Amino acid sequence: MHVPQTLADPDSLLTETQVGHLLGLSIRTLQSWRLRRAGPLFVQVGRAVRYRRRDLLAWIEANTVRTPAVGGL
Repeated sequence: MHVPQTLADPDSLLTETQVGHLLGLSIRTLQSWRLRRAGPLFVQVGRAVRYRRRDLLAWIEANTVRTPAVGGL
């Protein structure tokens, strides 16, 4: 499977449309999160909003819920 260079480079900047597709979220959700300073980190240059791929991966990892093993605490 061919992965576009922008998705393979950890420092690549993704648009909110690309991030919405990647996370399965609407652009409106991403916009709402930005207003509340929630969700993944983002970069803002003027009016342009971009998300660094490495920040998305870190956010996904930090929000991964791990369930305890059966019988464990």
